[in-house]
Amino acid sequence: MPSIKNLLLASAFALASSVNAHMKMLTPVPFGDSTLNNFPLAADGSDFPCKQRPGVYDATNAKNAPMPIGAPQTISFLGGATHGGGSCQISLTTDKNPTKDTKWQVIHSIEGDCPSSFDGNQGESASDTGATKFQYTIPEGIKPGEYVLAWTWFNRIGNREMYMNCAPITVTAGSKKRSGEAGMTKRQASFPDMFKANIGNDCTTAEGGNVIFPDPGQSVKKLTTFPSKDPVGSCGTGTSAATNSNSGSSGSGSSPAPAPESSAAPAPSAPAPAPSAPAPAPSPAPPVGTAPAAPVAPATPEAPPPAGVNTTKGSCTAPGQSVCSPDGKQIGTCDGTNHVTFFPVAQGTTCSGGYMVMTGSTGKRSARFAHGPARRSYPLGRW
Repeated sequence: MPSIKNLLLASAFALASSVNAHMKMLTPVPFGDSTLNNFPLAADGSDFPCKQRPGVYDATNAKNAPMPIGAPQTISFLGGATHGGGSCQISLTTDKNPTKDTKWQVIHSIEGDCPSSFDGNQGESASDTGATKFQYTIPEGIKPGEYVLAWTWFNRIGNREMYMNCAPITVTAGSKKRSGEAGMTKRQASFPDMFKANIGNDCTTAEGGNVIFPDPGQSVKKLTTFPSKDPVGSCGTGTSAATNSNSGSSGSGSSPAPAPESSAAPAPSAPAPAPSAPAPAPSPAPPVGTAPAAPVAPATPEAPPPAGVNTTKGSCTAPGQSVCSPDGKQIGTCDGTNHVTFFPVAQGTTCSGGYMVMTGSTGKRSARFAHGPARRSYPLGRW
């Protein structure tokens, strides 16, 4: 029969193995790799951001390949304590040495199964590389230059924690050259603030659920092996401008993440029949930076499309916003029940970013879909 001493030693070894098997970012290579441990951020947030420590921004070993705008990039992880997965975000800042006051903006969110869909800890080794690899892109709306990329993770099971690693990256121009300032698109994408929780900021994530980000941004991968839960406390709502999310993605995390694009205004070949009474004028848009009191669902069912116009149905997450079909050949407006009816775009155009864009154009766009209010936002790189 094992002695009490042996049992205590075995328990201590198991605990040490579990702690040492925590997670950290493998690629892109983080700052200060030689001093970076795989622990979460301190519960009081004292080492936010990027796990503050001596040498935190040492880039000696962090030689990451340039990242062209729009090109697929891979994020991978080291460690076996995957804590039942959870939700992750990838954010950027132009600050070379981020501080607590740094403004981070999200370019991609993964809700669920990050960094793994394993129900528990995937392994016991700190050198385990079996966690899921995810793909993302540097979206349009960001100009070439030097940035700091942050990976943040909120585990599904275990202590309520926030993990964060940071890496230096260089963003380069994509293959498509556009007029205007280098790297900037005519359609200025919007990027929400980084979600923060479990670091003494009056916001926590719920045990047993993949946290649902209040504002995940335009590029979102939703993986639903396990239940999802809203955060608890004063967690903010992010940036109301970032609403055209690509939610609905599923499957392996190694598939490319959808970029924040798609959408073009359809122009039916024949006008819709005029109603017997004039339709009420749309309500004026709220002032920039002011969120409406509550999303308003349509008072009446959507009118049927004109005869001969082929339509398809889909789901959406941004009531009142123009939404593109994945192939860019259709457009519609997200209604108050998070559904959209897609119409074909006008001949010679494609759908991109909620606008009809002339095929082969250099970025000039037509007006938004009739029911989609214009978005106002600020491009990353012009803060």
